[in-house]
Amino acid sequence: MSVLVYTENWDGVFKKLSFELVSYAAKVAEMMETSVTAVSIGDVADDELAKLGNYGAAKVVKVDGNTTLDNQVYTGIIAQLAEAEGAKVVVISHNNTGKALAPRLSVKLKAAVGAGLIALPSSTEPFTVSKKVFSGKAFANVVLKTDVKILTLAQNSFEVIEVGGTATVEASTATAGEAKTTVKDVQKQTGKILLNDAEIVVSGGRGLKSGDNWGIIEELAEVLGAATACSRPVSDEGWRPHEEHTGQTGKIIAPNLYFAAGISGAIQHMAGISSSKCIVAINNDADAPVFESSDYGIVGDALKVLPALTEAIKEAKNK
Repeated sequence: MSVLVYTENWDGVFKKLSFELVSYAAKVAEMMETSVTAVSIGDVADDELAKLGNYGAAKVVKVDGNTTLDNQVYTGIIAQLAEAEGAKVVVISHNNTGKALAPRLSVKLKAAVGAGLIALPSSTEPFTVSKKVFSGKAFANVVLKTDVKILTLAQNSFEVIEVGGTATVEASTATAGEAKTTVKDVQKQTGKILLNDAEIVVSGGRGLKSGDNWGIIEELAEVLGAATACSRPVSDEGWRPHEEHTGQTGKIIAPNLYFAAGISGAIQHMAGISSSKCIVAINNDADAPVFESSDYGIVGDALKVLPALTEAIKEAKNK
């Protein structure tokens, strides 16, 4: 019996997301008095794989090749390894990859899915997990009754814990099967901090009045080393690309610090950013809903507040 965790890599390198998953899996394994086996698919160097031991993995099983995600292929590999390891719990991220894999794995392993979890199970007998419901307005405790459980962890909902351990690295005997899709071209975003990786995010809404005013968002983001984001109306208007849209129908993020400038705070937007550690709202409407969910609020015109805030931060950094 073990806890199996799928660790996604990016061009052969693990990011915070993978370390967070292994840290979570290690705590679940501790509750179950068992160990963690990490699975890596793609070309990753052994020294990079061994890093997972520092976060609680006892063993890392590597599957070389198959660098392009094919749901059927990846599901087959992870299911084979889960059965081979006798895994009672499979942990994956609640990102686009995890959302694609979890339903297929559920069918393959005849496993219940706890999706979008935000904390450790409150109990293993019965196996009870907690998740947000009603766009983050409430919490639900869900009991998973199957022999094997699949848990998808919401990003940035669990701390990264270094334990100073080491992991053995083994080559997998799992067979990949034939890919059903062909990728002809891959285009990757470069030159900016990705939203899902960002610790700080500066986001703008319709209060900025025009896409021509977006420079003040980018200037503050540059000073803070932050990513930029926007509300859905902004992306719908074409002021910003849809890849920057955060909210229930966009990207779900949980940075340490989130600036909401000129964003009213509709429930759909707040559902996508409510897990942020600290929310700073800037809006000229003192009754805007965003202030109900923010840790700090500034009532004022974002077009005036943002430049002043940027200058103040620059001055503070130069002292």
